[in-house]
Amino acid sequence: MKATAADTAAQSAAKATAAAAEVPTHVPRDKRVRRLGRGDRLVVAGMVLVPTVLVLGLVWGPAVATVLLSFTNWDGIGGWSSIHFVGVKNYHDVITIYPPFKPAIEHNLLWLAFLFLLPTVFGIFLAVLLDKEVRGSRFYQTALYLPIVLSLALTGFIWQLIYSRDQGLLNAVLHTHVDWYGNPHVNIWAVLVAASWKHTGYIMLLYLAGLKSVDPSLREAAAVDGASEVRTFFGVIFPVMRPINVIVLVVTVIESLRAFDLVWVINNGTNGLELISTLVASNVIGEASRIGFGSALATLMLVVSTVSIGIYLPTLMREDKR
Repeated sequence: MKATAADTAAQSAAKATAAAAEVPTHVPRDKRVRRLGRGDRLVVAGMVLVPTVLVLGLVWGPAVATVLLSFTNWDGIGGWSSIHFVGVKNYHDVITIYPPFKPAIEHNLLWLAFLFLLPTVFGIFLAVLLDKEVRGSRFYQTALYLPIVLSLALTGFIWQLIYSRDQGLLNAVLHTHVDWYGNPHVNIWAVLVAASWKHTGYIMLLYLAGLKSVDPSLREAAAVDGASEVRTFFGVIFPVMRPINVIVLVVTVIESLRAFDLVWVINNGTNGLELISTLVASNVIGEASRIGFGSALATLMLVVSTVSIGIYLPTLMREDKR
């Protein structure tokens, strides 16, 4: 009986060992890589090539051509034989002997400062209010964002009803007879208010999205420490929204440089409304077409925007790494 029990135990142990040996302790992963079929490869290639061709043809191609033409005196008439290289003469003329250039620079800087001081600050204020989930917040968001989706023609018509000298709402309320668009001393401010009307809603929406993504525990921790709402926002919430701040900075700089539509509709960027963009348009598509000279102005716009953004973004990235 003892021998039989020992044999049975030995057989059971052998079977358990064999079963354990048959079950691998580590299941190797399937190292086979799924290869795309011919149709999938064509789809991927199309998704890469089509946007690349569009960006090269519609963005980088014209940009490079503009820089090259800025060193010529081409007037847009004739073929390649009519293009003559003049070096940096166009840039020298723009800076030294072109009267509208200085006021255009001043107006663009004023545009940039005004967008930062009024619509950006007001947009942040509106975003903070709407983030509190007040009653009717959806309606307010839609109403404040609506100016951005309006067409240029409709925007100009709305503000013409406000600024009209004879039948405008503003003169009727103030009991004045000011030509808000015709007076070179006030028309730039009138246009800046109209531009801010469209810009505020966009800034509000960006910051509202940023506020919705902030961790609620940050507010709770600040409340426990006894911080007020204002101190919590500027000391805790606002620094956390650094990516939104970068986007707003870039959007505002680009918006101030490409400001064109309202000014061009009013008086083609003259009589106190000179901007770099309108100078480019008047030289390229005006009666006296000077493609080379206008390209020099456009290149200066490109350099200013690239430098201003290129200085800030690396600095911000270095701070993030720290």
